[in-house]
Amino acid sequence: MPVISTPPSLSRELERWYQTTARDLPWRRAEFHQQFGAWGTLVSEFMLQQTPVTRVIPHLEAWLERWPTPELMSRATPAEVVQQWANLGYPRRALWLHRAGIQITERHAGAVPREVDALLALSGIGDYTARAVAAFAFGDRHPVVDTNTRRVLARVLDGKSQPAPPARSDLVTMTALLPESDAESAVFNAAMMELGATVCTARAPKCDQCPIVAFCAWVAAGRPDTGDRRRKQARYEGSDRQARGAVLKALRELPDGAVPVDDIIHDWTDLAQRHRAIDSLIADGLIEAVDGMLRLPH
Repeated sequence: MPVISTPPSLSRELERWYQTTARDLPWRRAEFHQQFGAWGTLVSEFMLQQTPVTRVIPHLEAWLERWPTPELMSRATPAEVVQQWANLGYPRRALWLHRAGIQITERHAGAVPREVDALLALSGIGDYTARAVAAFAFGDRHPVVDTNTRRVLARVLDGKSQPAPPARSDLVTMTALLPESDAESAVFNAAMMELGATVCTARAPKCDQCPIVAFCAWVAAGRPDTGDRRRKQARYEGSDRQARGAVLKALRELPDGAVPVDDIIHDWTDLAQRHRAIDSLIADGLIEAVDGMLRLPH
């Protein structure tokens, strides 16, 4: 992808569009930041990894009502955080978030750090999440690049129908595009993500609604299909992921929190898959096997 400077008119059109059409999401509200600060942003970004916004919102509100600070969450048990995560999916994120809360409490006196390197040192945080927290919680000028942003960059700059797999060069490209002021760069980051999520979508882009269509190389080229090198996610139905989810659901619903190994989802049709699910959950620290019983981690 070429590295270019953002035309001022592109930035203005994108900002104007964002200010008038952006979705009203909890983590974008001033009162949310006043109440939960950077911790609220960090929790929201953990939950939004590979999970649709509509599923995240009720879980986020319940989570922050229970644990409004990292210090409070650091006192919870792993079982409590896995239980609270419920059916949000990819439950290892719950354990990573718990560990990050402990690290913030122990290393940073309970305050989410501002520096990207310090954020990257926390469990479960990568390039995107670290920069999203630094930009959206603290207002610092950093490139924030998620799947939606990469798709917009691929189409507008490179004339490609779909982005290439994530690469460090994405950060370089986005840095060059950011407006100079911290405030404008935060809006630009958010607007690029919003555009990719709601207009410049993967399967059915609404180019007639795009505020920067005049700058788009892909549209100028006639919207060619240039292929898709993104890794395809395996089907959920019948997968090991579904079996893992069934085991966790059964344990969350137990009144005493423990069940004999042979009784957990005992009617699962694929016994080998059932065993794989149990073994992988134990290896991930999401469940424990104690004296022939399975339980959530203590």
